[in-house]
Amino acid sequence: MSLNHIRPWRNIYRRKSRQIMVGSVPVGGDAPITVQTMTNTLTTDVAATIAQIQACADAGADIVRVSVPDETSSKALKEIVRESPVPIVADIHFHYKRGIEAAEAGAACLRINPGNIGSQERVREVIKAARDYGCSMRIGVNAGSLEKHLLDKYGEPCPDAMVESGLEHIKILQDNDFKEFKISVKASDVFMAAAAYQALAEATDAPIHL
Repeated sequence: MSLNHIRPWRNIYRRKSRQIMVGSVPVGGDAPITVQTMTNTLTTDVAATIAQIQACADAGADIVRVSVPDETSSKALKEIVRESPVPIVADIHFHYKRGIEAAEAGAACLRINPGNIGSQERVREVIKAARDYGCSMRIGVNAGSLEKHLLDKYGEPCPDAMVESGLEHIKILQDNDFKEFKISVKASDVFMAAAAYQALAEATDAPIHL
């Protein structure tokens, strides 16, 4: 008799999610759980950033996130992507032009909250660039930077507010027929984060980034 029948509390049942691609790496669905980390070098220091990405890859990272806060960083990203042994996620810091530049530079994924980058036209421009260059996206909700209307509604950061924020961003992408996204709902309070992720997992079939 298998151990699964003797000790059912040891069974692990994976949530069924859609699968997306981050470059050559499948995320979600029945793909292995992937490990992502991020650099803390100045992106404009190409050599140092590439060296850190290589070290992360050597340690087992499947995907690495790189900060792209300005146009100079966008230009550096092109060389970084070319030299990187793993797919690169570009964190564009709420600036839609950085998202377009990062897609053009070869980023595999954009870390973006579509509701925070301005007009619907800007959102459409970023989505078009993502489609044209084969980028996926990560919606990244943070308890510390929730939208004002949600803080007014809930009074403070809480799991329900985080999930509502995430679903609002998801709707923007879905309204533009873009489905290649994963989502995170992070909080420094571990219990808040766990509760938000549990609720999010029931609310969407998108791959979840922890």
